[in-house]
Parts: sequence; structure tokens; C-alpha cells
Amino acid sequence: MTGHGAANGDGAMTGRGAMAGSRAVAGHGGDGAVAKGGEPTADDVVIGEDADAAADDELLGRVFLTRVIEPGDETGGRWVRERGVADVVRRLRAGGRALPGVSEKRWAGLCARAGRAEPRRDLAVARAAGVRFVAPGAAEWPRQLDDLGDARPLGLWVRGRPSLRMWALRSVAVVGARACTEYGAHMAATLAAGLAERGWVVVSGGAYGVDGAAHRGALGAGGATAAVLACGVDRPYPPGHTGLITRIAEQGLVVGELPPGDHPTPSRFILRNRVIAALTRGTVVVEAAYRSGSLVTARAAQRLGRHTMGVPGPATSALSAGVHELLRGDAVLVSDAAEVVELVGDMGELPPDRRGPVLPTDLLEPRTRQVLAGLPARGAAGADEVARRAQTTQDDAIARLYELRALGYVERHGDGWKLTRQAMISVRGGRSPC
Repeated sequence: MTGHGAANGDGAMTGRGAMAGSRAVAGHGGDGAVAKGGEPTADDVVIGEDADAAADDELLGRVFLTRVIEPGDETGGRWVRERGVADVVRRLRAGGRALPGVSEKRWAGLCARAGRAEPRRDLAVARAAGVRFVAPGAAEWPRQLDDLGDARPLGLWVRGRPSLRMWALRSVAVVGARACTEYGAHMAATLAAGLAERGWVVVSGGAYGVDGAAHRGALGAGGATAAVLACGVDRPYPPGHTGLITRIAEQGLVVGELPPGDHPTPSRFILRNRVIAALTRGTVVVEAAYRSGSLVTARAAQRLGRHTMGVPGPATSALSAGVHELLRGDAVLVSDAAEVVELVGDMGELPPDRRGPVLPTDLLEPRTRQVLAGLPARGAAGADEVARRAQTTQDDAIARLYELRALGYVERHGDGWKLTRQAMISVRGGRSPC
């Protein structure tokens, strides 16, 4: 594949010609002047082509490194930061003396990988699958990933039409157990749907359980969702979610650090979680046991200064034990999308006031409610007894009892007053069972 650049409307890569054309008119020298009449000189064109070639080499070098260096390898990231992509690629291709920070054995393994890497072929395979490669510094690169330091991805393979950078600006991660309960799946789907309806992108890992429920909830609400995979984005994993991940790619984004065709491993799943944490404004954990991988995402979010939230579950559930441990620390308890948005959203995005249902007796004047409460639950009481219980005069009590009679709450029995069936239901409804 020639060229790299930003993706066009079809998700394909723009060619070198367009990139060179845009750079050719940039000129050279301190004032950036061009030839008389506004036309670029031959030197200007050469400089533009050189810049384009350098950019292509940088892109190919990063694609090469995604095939050689494991995701999240801080030693490899430090090499790139200190020496530059081109020098690291040259040293890996040449073999010889190891770079600092690795053993001879590990260096030999990296060089063996380098001997098999074919970055141009990887780009061609990606283009055929509708996948683009986004490198740090590109217009589509999410700047918040730079918070990872030397563990920052060397680049991201992206499948889907939307801009990764724009979507990541307003995104929330919803993660949790693969073997979740029905409650966990329901909460994940409900949260994701609520976030999607409020214009937030739901990010998760595409796995079974909570991840899948979150993606489906967002899609079902007609919203946006992105899956961050621990394998090549051209080969959906797990296989049982091939249909779901394909749908996400058609309506949203599928993102990964690994080149086309690469497979997942346990360590890659764990390291993938740092990207989910860094990419989003906050992470919500729905269900997680003590050793759940979703807790890795939450702790990475905490280290990065992102919001960390948890949805509580039954105290007796092992699948909620990890969430409860987070909540005992710095995580914030949330129960719906409005509470999530209150934390991660802009100033003024507050949830509605929470209160119980309005009962008919809530509409009564307070002193009238006091007289109603002065009637016994069973049997009748005289006006003097009701007045004493309501702490008012007998005349005031009688006046309010007749008012309550007109509203259907009490009825008169001789010289006494008693609650009607309607009042019994209403009064009981207003009392807490605890």
C-alpha cells in the first residue's frame, strides 16, 4: 500500500500523491516563500517529496514494530522515544549487539520476529479488510493515549468509519466479568443504552458477558460503541462474537494494537486494558471477582487520573466482590447512566433529583396529615383522642376530620372516627418496611 495519511470517507488510506501535493506548496526556508506567481519551485517539490518519504518511512517503521514489540512494552517504547523509530528498526533488522534493557536471549527473539516482519504486506492486508493504521501524531490519534508514557501504543489499527480521536473525546468504558450474572448483563446493557442516548461512546473489550452486553445495549439504543481487541482487528475474537464485532465495525469502531491476523494471549488481554482506560474519560465496572481482568482496567484508570466507578451487587455474590473492593477505595458508586455522566460529563450535566413515588397523602396540608396519622390503625377513636395524638385542639381536629372525610380517608362511626380502606393502603404505602 502506498502512502499513509488520514482515512478518507470510505475508510481507505489516502495516497502519497495527495500527501505530497499538500506538502509541496509548504515551501522551504524561514519565510516559506514560493516562486513568483504562487507556483512551487522544483526545490519546493523535492522538499515536499522528501518530507512525504520520511513520513512513509516513519509509518512503515511503526507498522514493523507492531509486529516485533509486544503491546505495552515500556523498554521498546523507551527505545522509540530516545532513538527514534528508524534507528530502532535498523538495529532490529541488523541484529548484532542488543539495545539496553533486554537480555541477549530476549534480543535474539525480537530479531527473529524482525526477520519475519513485512510491514508493506501488513498494510496491504489491512487495506483489503477496511482497516487503517493510526500513528501517534496523526490527526486521528487520541492525544490522551500519550498519558501512558513509554507504554503508549506504537500505533493503532482501526476498523470503522468514524474518527477515533473525536469519538474518544466523549467516551466511557463499561467493563466487567465474562461469566456475568443475569443482573450484571442487565445493568451493563441498561447503562450502555443510557450513555448512548446521552451522546456518549461506550467502549469495551468485545468479550463475552458484560462487554458484549454493553456493546449490544449501545447498539440497541442506536448509539455509538467501540471495541478494543487484544488481537488483529481483522479476526474477531472471541469467535462467538464474530457477528457482534462485525456489526460494531459497520456502525462504530474496532481498535487494536496488533497487526492483521495476530492472535490474542492472556498477557495481551491484560495489556489491552490499559488502552481502554487511557482512551476514555472514565471506567465503570459492573461485575468483577477479586481476580477479574476488569479490575486491571479500573486500576489503570485510577493511575491515569480517570474516573473509576462501580455498580454494586449482592453482598453475597463473588462476582461483585471485586467491585465492592473498588468502592471501598476511591471508586464512586453509580447505579445508572445519569450518575455516570454527572462524573465524566461537563459542568452542569447533573442527574435528576432522586425521591420516592408521590403518594396521595403527600398532597395533604401537613397539619391535616398529622390528624390523619392520629387515627388508630384498627377501630375508631373520638375527636378528643385524635386531637391529643395530633397535638392540636379538638375543634381543629374535628374540622380536619371532616375535610379528610370529604377526601375519602376517614368515616364517622357514631361519636368516633376510623380510617377507610383507601386510607389504610395510602398510609401503609408511605411507611418504610424497615
